[in-house]
Amino acid sequence: MPLREYGEPAPLDQQLAEQFEYWQRWLKHKLPRLLPIIIAVVALLWLSSGVYVVDPGHVGVVRTFGKETARTEPGLNYRIPWPVQQVNVVSVEQIRRIEVGFRAGQRVSEEALMLTGDENIVEAQMIVQYRVADPAKYLFRLRDPEGALHAATQVALRSTVGNMTIDQVMIEERAKVQDDTRVFVQRLMDDYQSGIAITEVKLQAADPPDAVKDAFHDVVRAREDREKLINQARGYQADIVPRARGAAQQILREAEGYREQRVLRAEGESARFLSVWAEYDKAKTVTRDRLHLETVEKILPDVDKVIVDGKVGERLMPLLPMSGGALPPVVVPPAARTTPEPQRTR
Repeated sequence: MPLREYGEPAPLDQQLAEQFEYWQRWLKHKLPRLLPIIIAVVALLWLSSGVYVVDPGHVGVVRTFGKETARTEPGLNYRIPWPVQQVNVVSVEQIRRIEVGFRAGQRVSEEALMLTGDENIVEAQMIVQYRVADPAKYLFRLRDPEGALHAATQVALRSTVGNMTIDQVMIEERAKVQDDTRVFVQRLMDDYQSGIAITEVKLQAADPPDAVKDAFHDVVRAREDREKLINQARGYQADIVPRARGAAQQILREAEGYREQRVLRAEGESARFLSVWAEYDKAKTVTRDRLHLETVEKILPDVDKVIVDGKVGERLMPLLPMSGGALPPVVVPPAARTTPEPQRTR
């Protein structure tokens, strides 16, 4: 080694060699005392890595050497750290969804186009909402649960549409298409032991192909107009029939009231006639004269002429009006009255 002057720094490789020798001597001297502390710190860190938190609405699936051994509820939990135990946390309340026949508003023709039972082509788009019912099955039974659900939905929808006519799919039984598809998909996913529960199935669209869409829409509008007219006619029927029945009942009640009135009046007149007959049987002359006078009292106020006996008329002097108007009624003097006075009976 060449000599160097006082204050001159050593070469870099010599400095590194000196530092390495220093730390080597330090480790040989300190390592026996630091090794237990290092092991303890590493063990503490390893054990603390087993603490984990399960959020609300989630379930933790604990696996020991790959086999499920426990499930943990929401909160702070502990597991033996890797590689002994592992935890998969799955949400069991989250509503997930898949789209069949379209993606982000864009049509997927190979999924949407299908054949109906009457051999017509229809384009159907559907949304399936689901949640995880069994976390263990959802994690370990299927490699791709969502992909399996997507394929099962296509199978179920095509099977349901294939058993219906195009009118039933598009107009008449859309709700039945949704219900039958939901039941079919759930049965398939249960057979796969997927741990998935179908919550809702929505048929977004069911339309004919673009080439004949306008013609189908015209048919649909015509049917809607027909149903509208039928409903209007039924509404008119529901309005006019009760009204006619009410009018008929009113006429019947009025007829019954008129009948009761006529019967009561007839019974009253009959009773009156019988009472008059009884009086007439007691005093025939007086009763006959009284009836005659009552009849004259009813008739004379409504006439403008008086007809008298010929003998009485010869003794009357007619008065001619000066204004040319109608003749006033002729008054018979009291001396000319020939009607006998009614006899009094005791």
